[in-house]
Amino acid sequence: MGVRKPEDIRSFALCAHGGAGKTSLAEAMLFCNNQISRMGSVQNGNTVSDFQSEEQKRQISISTSLLTLERAGKLFYVLDAPGYADFTGEMSAAIRVADSAVVLVSAVGGIEVQTSRAWEYASHHNAPVIFVISKMDRENADFEKVLDDIKSQFSQNALPVFLPIGSAEKFKGVADVIKGKAYIYNNDGSGKFTEENIPAELTDEAASAREAIVEAAVEMDDQLMEKYLEGESISDEDLSRTLKQAIAKRRIMPVFALSSVLNIGVNKFLDFAAEYFPSPVDVGAVEAMDGDKKITVEPKLDAPFSSLCFKVLADPYVGKLSFIRVYSGTLSSEGNSIYNINKSEDERISSFKQMTGKDGKDIKEIIAGDIIAIPKLQSTKVGHTLAVKGGFNGRFAHIEFPKPVYSVAIVAKTRADEDKLGNAISRILEEDRGLTFEKNAETRDNVLSGMGDMHIAIVLAKMKERYGVELDVKVPQVPYRETIRKTAEAQGKHKKQSGGHGQYGDVYIRYSPLERGAGFEFVDSVVGGAVPRNFIPAVEKGLREYMTAGPLAGFPVVDFKADLYYGSYHDVDSSEMSFKLATRLSFRKGIMDANPVLLEPIMDVEVTVPDQLMGTIMGDFNSRRGRIMGMEGHGKLQVVKAQVPLSEMFRYAIDLRSMTSGEGSFSMEYSHYEEVPGDIAKKVIAAHKKEEEDEE
Repeated sequence: MGVRKPEDIRSFALCAHGGAGKTSLAEAMLFCNNQISRMGSVQNGNTVSDFQSEEQKRQISISTSLLTLERAGKLFYVLDAPGYADFTGEMSAAIRVADSAVVLVSAVGGIEVQTSRAWEYASHHNAPVIFVISKMDRENADFEKVLDDIKSQFSQNALPVFLPIGSAEKFKGVADVIKGKAYIYNNDGSGKFTEENIPAELTDEAASAREAIVEAAVEMDDQLMEKYLEGESISDEDLSRTLKQAIAKRRIMPVFALSSVLNIGVNKFLDFAAEYFPSPVDVGAVEAMDGDKKITVEPKLDAPFSSLCFKVLADPYVGKLSFIRVYSGTLSSEGNSIYNINKSEDERISSFKQMTGKDGKDIKEIIAGDIIAIPKLQSTKVGHTLAVKGGFNGRFAHIEFPKPVYSVAIVAKTRADEDKLGNAISRILEEDRGLTFEKNAETRDNVLSGMGDMHIAIVLAKMKERYGVELDVKVPQVPYRETIRKTAEAQGKHKKQSGGHGQYGDVYIRYSPLERGAGFEFVDSVVGGAVPRNFIPAVEKGLREYMTAGPLAGFPVVDFKADLYYGSYHDVDSSEMSFKLATRLSFRKGIMDANPVLLEPIMDVEVTVPDQLMGTIMGDFNSRRGRIMGMEGHGKLQVVKAQVPLSEMFRYAIDLRSMTSGEGSFSMEYSHYEEVPGDIAKKVIAAHKKEEEDEE
């Protein structure tokens, strides 16, 4: 392409609810651009985007794939992001680094939960948005209804630039409202068409659509606005310039109609993208932080090189690939290294790759606006800022990923699996930022958390396939806690004589409840040396040790005060250990006398569902001992806010999908601890005692 410029780059994220046709559109774009000789399909597992074995097996996208196209003198970077709720973090990251978001909405299914999520992410990042109403060839396709829904639920700035000619089995082409032309396609998937005048039945609608675009576009230029208000005509050149500005500033959100499977309208979408989609220069500067100072990063070639890693992929062919978005400057792959600002480490560059699915084409230089992959970077992780040492000192904001909502406890099948687990987990965590892993100190479970059961299942399959680690899963234990409801006093006296030095420790401790969340407080009220000063730390140490396993059911005891107010000692036989053992006796008796109860973690839960499923969700929360805290309407979607015990939420990701046919999504985070109802507490305590007996 000769000397490359940021002005000639177009990058966009393809986003949608699962099944709206993103991967099919990506395939059709590659076909129209003569990069593949025939279009693959998700069902046949032979698309360029879905190249991972789990994607092909499950027939869904699970990871963002990057496609690189050249068209009309412009370089396209297309990020095909997953639409399945379990992989929503991938969509968020793709929108963050692309210059615009292309949101697909099925002409049949309309706006769905993940469509709204894509809109929210794009709005959060202030990204230009382009809507594509897909599947116009399907039965019951309804362009007008979906367009009205987009306007009412998202933005009145959604304006059609191409109108469908026919629909369902009669869908045969598109009308370009800006150029005033119609394109009638062959019905064979070839993408070939004939140019005609807009059909008579669409002329009024096309004229009205063009007028709306002109009105919105001229707002970008005061002089042009004056001309327009005075009734002067707007030249094609002026309209083209201001339309591009209006899209970049979200004043116009173009709407397309097409069919990827029949390849109707796809080439016109690409041509429009080349002409009107924003370049890095149109989008303008982004922000970074240099220490405590906010700085702006301009997409200029003569600026210091800066970039952000937004994805890491363990590729079975070339090893680890780090995907980066370049925000400023240029960098050559020859004899250069790249500096990881977050880790303060140099990384050696072997090559830069322009990716199309799993295939990469080596390029020698990258510039502002490029989205490429670098193989074999060692320390670089998602969210790290990469630059040239001594040139750029800022850091780009971390990429935000949704918090996991589904957890399992994992158990290695064999000792060999256990030995390999640590390495496999650390590599998987590098690649998948929607995943967390922790060894719970209270329950001793190895807890793997993700966005849903499919997410976890795919992670486990990857660990087996790549690293040979086989794991069993079980429901994690709930980290219950114990506390007390009244004040009690208890003596603990440890006295033992067995020849030589004996053991003697004697303490009187008062146990009082504290407010929820207060933790533990130790008070020394001993007067007159009843317990010598040098033994008092042993009492506190003993309490802190024994409170990790309470007398009720073996869970940590919290939110209480222990007041050591009296005791006795022996000049010869007393020791720190004697007082620790005396403390244990006092603790177990005192807690049991102070009306102990179980506490359970309560979660803040937000569920987003269509209007008609509100009753189902609220009824289900009642069955889970949940409390409805409020509701908010977002168009045809409702957000139900509730507080629910964690013990009732382990399978919620699965149950919600079943209840809503995949139309519901939720987020969850810890809120506080509350007392467990008596009947449930009895079952938990009984199960714990049985477990203890089985271990004996």
